[in-house]
Amino acid sequence: MHLARLELTNFKNYGEVSLDLSPGFNCFVGNNGVGKTNILDAVHYLSLTKSFFNNSDALSIKHGEDYFILKGLFVRDGNTDELSCGFQRQKQKVFRLNGKEYQRMSDHVGRYPVVMLSPADSILITGPGDERRRFMNMIISQYDPVYLDALMRYNKALMQRNRILREGGRDSSSMLEVYDEMMQPEAEVINRSRKALTDELVPLFASYYAQISGGAEKVGIRYRSHVSDGDFRQQLAKVREKDLAMQFTTLGIHRDDLLFEIDGYSARTTASQGQQKSFIVALKLAKYGLIGRMNGFAPALLLDDIFDKFDSNRVEEIIRLVSSGEFGQVFITDTQQDRIHRILDTTGVDFRLYRIGRGGIEEEITNGRKQPDAQE
Repeated sequence: MHLARLELTNFKNYGEVSLDLSPGFNCFVGNNGVGKTNILDAVHYLSLTKSFFNNSDALSIKHGEDYFILKGLFVRDGNTDELSCGFQRQKQKVFRLNGKEYQRMSDHVGRYPVVMLSPADSILITGPGDERRRFMNMIISQYDPVYLDALMRYNKALMQRNRILREGGRDSSSMLEVYDEMMQPEAEVINRSRKALTDELVPLFASYYAQISGGAEKVGIRYRSHVSDGDFRQQLAKVREKDLAMQFTTLGIHRDDLLFEIDGYSARTTASQGQQKSFIVALKLAKYGLIGRMNGFAPALLLDDIFDKFDSNRVEEIIRLVSSGEFGQVFITDTQQDRIHRILDTTGVDFRLYRIGRGGIEEEITNGRKQPDAQE
């Protein structure tokens, strides 16, 4: 599976741009602030129906405009699909596959899987538990639609349960029992899937960490969940008075977490900055490998400013790893054209390079050959 063509209209800093893409490496080089990352975010948007960076669709509209449109031409198993996404202020987002509109965005998730590696990923280690839950959700939902449906039903019931807790009243206990019953089967589906994910992810993660770091430390991931502690409805009943006092649900799948460890200690509190960087890259590569294994084909891999994470030797090692044949289409950003060009030349992979300036696409190079019709 690969994205053969990408078109952007009024997306972030781009007015109109069309890009023909390599099934191998696609590189976007230029100074900071010219919009390299926005190209990768457009790919993420078409794959997962939302931005990697923003929760609000309106934030992706170019300043001064009222809408944006994204279009992609995807090729898989010899078949070509035309995908489009349109969003206008004060209106609903619309996704169309080969001209047919999706009735539910969730039906699209997983069709064209993608994994993004960004400097913002450090929050997976240093941030709150909801970041690690989001990490699990973004993996499993790209190969298991049953999980995604269960997660949406659980969150809907949770929202209603929290509303009752805030409002209180004489009938609150009986109403809470109704939502407890609704949440239990969904929580059990989610719990089983997250347990299975952790079991599958750990060996892949440990292998990639050893390759990136030289195998100096032993790393681990443990899944922690209230649902693993016994009957979920009974647990909710025991904390009902506490929930009423706090006015929110204090126990459940929405409180799950992943514990990241290096040599048996918390990666958050004891790992060096270099160890944390290696941990994040290995985690994302393991995510990539697992999604590919479950789907039977490789996702797209988006590498955003990884030179900001590592020294040049470590980046060369990562790029050689992802160009080994195990990985599929790769998108990468960098500020130095000569550096990325030199590394890719040594790997022998097929690549296309776009140089981006303040005015947009300034030059296009394919495996060392400048293209005559580079867009301005």
